[in-house]
Amino acid sequence: MEKLENVDLDELEKFSSQASEWWNKEGPFKTLHEINPTRLRFITNNLSLENTTVLDIGCGGGLLAEAMARQGAHVTGLDASRENIEAAIEHASTNKIDVDYVISNAETYSVEHQNKYDLITCMELLEHVPDPVSIIKACAIMIKPGGHIMLSTINRNLKSYLLAVVGGEYLLNLLPKGTHQYANFIRPSELIHWCKEHGLAVNDLKGMRYNPLLKQCHLENKADVNYLLDTISL
Repeated sequence: MEKLENVDLDELEKFSSQASEWWNKEGPFKTLHEINPTRLRFITNNLSLENTTVLDIGCGGGLLAEAMARQGAHVTGLDASRENIEAAIEHASTNKIDVDYVISNAETYSVEHQNKYDLITCMELLEHVPDPVSIIKACAIMIKPGGHIMLSTINRNLKSYLLAVVGGEYLLNLLPKGTHQYANFIRPSELIHWCKEHGLAVNDLKGMRYNPLLKQCHLENKADVNYLLDTISL
């Protein structure tokens, strides 16, 4: 595979080494399984997926990609990890879900896919790459005029550090230790500024509140920890 830009090799190896666990609902990705319906709800609150062309950047094992395909979208799942893509292909094939999976990253893939997609999703990835703005730029290249780019990440403040890092990784063991680096968290104001710089207008911003004890997740207006941003290409 060609060398990809804007990829943290340590982060890539971290997720690649756990690729066989993507669809284990009690494994290291169990939190993603529990928040996935909420991520899908945010998307469908803002856009009908029926017959839309969708690119899911950083698709991992295909949790969100498959969920969108089940809603009638024509989905391409993109990930820099060969192991992740292989796990995604195997699960989609076994369950007869039609998703096109590609081993690449946003910047490389954008070169030959300009103005192609109605919707681009990039969930829980921006905080794991060296240059998140580079992904936003690539998304802006690939989205159709009037199309939606939906992003999710983690706010950078004391509360998010205590909940996402200390609580999530060390006290409750919801995620493997070292999953997140606090310095890479992104304030909503920063993300919105980057999006506007690349011709994207804010359409919706919601916090995503997760209760690990009840295994429940819901959308809320406060974006103080995990949050989702929907933008529209001008």
